[in-house]
Amino acid sequence: MAIKKVLKGKIALVAGATRGAGRGIAIALGEAGATVYCTGRSSRGRPATPGRPETIEETAELVTAAGGRGIAVRVDHTEPAEVKKLAARIKRRHQGLDILVNDVWGGDALTEFGKTFWTVNLDNGLRMLKQAIHSHIITSHYAVPLIVGSGRKVTRKRRRGIIFEITDGDAFYYRGNISYDLVKISVIGLAFAMASELRKRDVVAVALTPGFLRSEAVLEHFGVSEANWKEAGKKEPPGRKERAVHDFSADFQVSESPRYIGRAVAALAADPNVKKKSGRVFSSWALAREYGFTDLDGTRPHWGNYATKTYGKYKICDERFYSYWVPGLVELIFPDWF
Repeated sequence: MAIKKVLKGKIALVAGATRGAGRGIAIALGEAGATVYCTGRSSRGRPATPGRPETIEETAELVTAAGGRGIAVRVDHTEPAEVKKLAARIKRRHQGLDILVNDVWGGDALTEFGKTFWTVNLDNGLRMLKQAIHSHIITSHYAVPLIVGSGRKVTRKRRRGIIFEITDGDAFYYRGNISYDLVKISVIGLAFAMASELRKRDVVAVALTPGFLRSEAVLEHFGVSEANWKEAGKKEPPGRKERAVHDFSADFQVSESPRYIGRAVAALAADPNVKKKSGRVFSSWALAREYGFTDLDGTRPHWGNYATKTYGKYKICDERFYSYWVPGLVELIFPDWF
């Protein structure tokens, strides 16, 4: 699949670019020609996630190899001082920012699915909220002024910016663990809130979900690689007997690589009419149909269709759902706040 350099000259920050969706997004932005700041805590010689070898330097190299320019910066996005320093660096070198991706997560090891909210580990749950909600708020606080053009002389074309909040699911259903659910619903809410405050500016904020993500950890779990991942259904993955009753090997056959959601980000960032989507949540599979991009293997996996057919119909965030959001009472009372 030939990728046009539709984002050449654009400056992007992918917060949480070490692995998974963040790495896929960073590389896809590189495919489209962008300069991408790849941030996270796992750096060469300074691992931050036990058992995971991926680093931000590797991601930056992959961005450059894909056709963009990758810049690795070690940042703990829960620490305001570190994020402030990063924003100052970007402003000093590029005078602004065009694309912000809030993908900081790190909650997989902290999530206890199948346990009630009064029996889960409280410290882990609170830590999850700090890692994946506080970090997004902190990052946006310091990075968004670079997008809205505070203190810089730029053309109107350059000033058009976009903010992405990466979540799990394009619906309002409960996600099975109280802290996990708060994180994933909250970042959708962050996109809506930011879009509301940015509505009079040429800046867009959206939430975006992948389907069954074929991350490095998931590939390892099934004992396969990206090159032979379809073989997962033909053999028993490590730990099968110790896992829950549900067998995810069939679901895995409808999985998507991290590049798929990355190409969704690139497509939205390049769309001159994307403002009409501001404040909403979208899925990689739906956007693939709309914009025509494919996954690494040339397919267009559709997790939504598969999940509905396999487990039953569920309601996504549609026009009726959004009609309950706007106009809000505060907006009616104080229409000139933003």
